[in-house]
Amino acid sequence: MSLFTRNRLLGLGVAALTFAADQAVKWAVVHPINLMGIHMRHLISGQWDAATPDLPIIPFFGLSWQENYGVSLGLFTAGSDMQRWGLVGVTALIALFVAIWLFREKRFADTAALGMILGGALGNIRDRASLGFVVDYADLHFGALRPFLIFNLADAAITIGVLIILARSFLSGDKRAAGHQDRAHTATES
Repeated sequence: MSLFTRNRLLGLGVAALTFAADQAVKWAVVHPINLMGIHMRHLISGQWDAATPDLPIIPFFGLSWQENYGVSLGLFTAGSDMQRWGLVGVTALIALFVAIWLFREKRFADTAALGMILGGALGNIRDRASLGFVVDYADLHFGALRPFLIFNLADAAITIGVLIILARSFLSGDKRAAGHQDRAHTATES
């Protein structure tokens, strides 16, 4: 098996693992934990406080029920079925672009990062298609300060994958520039 094929399989494996982990955690949040039920009980009893997670786990992290009808940062909220399926279509096109990129990519770290992005995108697409919204639950906070909106494992995988791609592109850009300078310097000395 060639290195190129092995990297593709790695990327697809990371995508499948990311998708499976995302869906497993969302299933646990929706069914055994019943986070929506906890959230509704807090609302009905008047005990709900936006600054406190529905289910605190540690002082700076807990679980909070959030139905995300939009995309990143709540942008492009889908208020109708047509808009919902439009978002599904747009995110599916983006996922297709990432899949094509994954199949063309030769570098190991980039295929793994693209796999994270693809798996996360597919997890959120599945939620939106089957539920009409994306299940968000991870509530990272420091007192009342929330550096992020409530998110899910798929969102985290997408973000980490994008950061890896960006960091590698900046680092490899610096190496390419240094390589060009070294070759130019060597050529002028000759």
